[in-house]
Amino acid sequence: MTQSTKPVGNALLEHAQNHMPLGVADSYRYWGENNTVFVKHTQGCTITDEDGQEFVDFRLAYGPIILGYRDHRVDQAVIKTITECGTISGFSTKLDSEVIALIKQMCPNIEKMRFANSGTEAVIGAVRTARGFTNRNKIVVVEGGFHGLYDEMMWKSDVDNWDVENQVAPEIASFGVGIPEASREHLETVPLNDFAAIDAVFDRVGNDIAAIVIEPILGNCGSIASSQAYMQKLRDMCDTHGSLLIMDEVKTGFRVAKGGAQSLYGIHADLTTYAKAMGNGYPVAAFGGRADVMDVISFSKKGVTHGGTYTANMIALSAAKATLTLLNETDAYASINQAGANIQALLSRVFTKHGIAHKFAGPDAMFGVHFGDEVPHNYRDWKKTNSDLYTQFAHNLIKYGIMLEPDSREPWFICEAHKNIDLAWLEATADRAMAEAISA
Repeated sequence: MTQSTKPVGNALLEHAQNHMPLGVADSYRYWGENNTVFVKHTQGCTITDEDGQEFVDFRLAYGPIILGYRDHRVDQAVIKTITECGTISGFSTKLDSEVIALIKQMCPNIEKMRFANSGTEAVIGAVRTARGFTNRNKIVVVEGGFHGLYDEMMWKSDVDNWDVENQVAPEIASFGVGIPEASREHLETVPLNDFAAIDAVFDRVGNDIAAIVIEPILGNCGSIASSQAYMQKLRDMCDTHGSLLIMDEVKTGFRVAKGGAQSLYGIHADLTTYAKAMGNGYPVAAFGGRADVMDVISFSKKGVTHGGTYTANMIALSAAKATLTLLNETDAYASINQAGANIQALLSRVFTKHGIAHKFAGPDAMFGVHFGDEVPHNYRDWKKTNSDLYTQFAHNLIKYGIMLEPDSREPWFICEAHKNIDLAWLEATADRAMAEAISA
């Protein structure tokens, strides 16, 4: 059991609040005055905080860790590149094409690519490229998807405050203030797996839709997945209307399969965004797809502009090359998927023992847990699950040394290092956490 008080962590937060809003570098890292985590050490699938408390981690920094923290194979490749070449030059290196050639082996949807530094940047590049190629403005997004922290994509269906009984649909609200209303002028939002909504938006503004942007498996909504028929519907509508299909695989790319979610569906996007697991924790991202679409990027005034000082830096690309090589040439995926399946099985036993109706969503490498009788089909269905019980259960797990996001919209992420965890301990701990959650 972890300590109820965290004297070192609390002191660090108090000091940090003199220098940063909330005392953290990312607002999502603030968990309150007594629960904000300050990490001292990471290794494999564990993190240790500044108070010496160790956690088996299923949060994995929101998904980038696919092999394990501080994987020596990746780290040594990065160190070698720094030693022999450096970190950044403002010019090209042979790593640029080597990494893309490797991605093309794994992802047949990619013909040409450009790099970025984050998932947000990758989405910005893909959306701008789609608009440049189609000469259109509108972007259709799906409720429950997360496409980065830039103004246009910071409008969401406010399901948290949605009155299921009295409101037809959730209101569209910004993530916070400072986001101008004008930034949503060309954004259209539809529910996942809703055929009629897709037909309606194309009937209304189809001649100005540049792209549909979708996470095939909602990485910020409990891994709720598009149906096969829905993905085919999107592909067909884009083909019919001259729009592009952008699959945001920032979370699913190189995590759920070698070819990402697209390989599971057998349906390819015109453009795809990648990040997170691509570098096992090193900051690297990319977007790419059809050559004719990507070739709109140019120096011409009639072309799309793309660039960035740190884009394709040698640290990021050496990490990507090492990570992707390991994923492509070893049995890492088999280990990850087996660990995920084992963990779901033991969780199911615990939930069944305590009479909790439950369903899992998504692939073994990033599965969602939903307390209810049915797998949610979209974000609105998530509202009907018992998320309060999940949050209490999650907080109890954290108390006993299992780290995860206490919100059921965030999946359980699995890495290769999880193959070595003590499953009996995990099951006993989950049993205790659920018993206490029910009694509470």
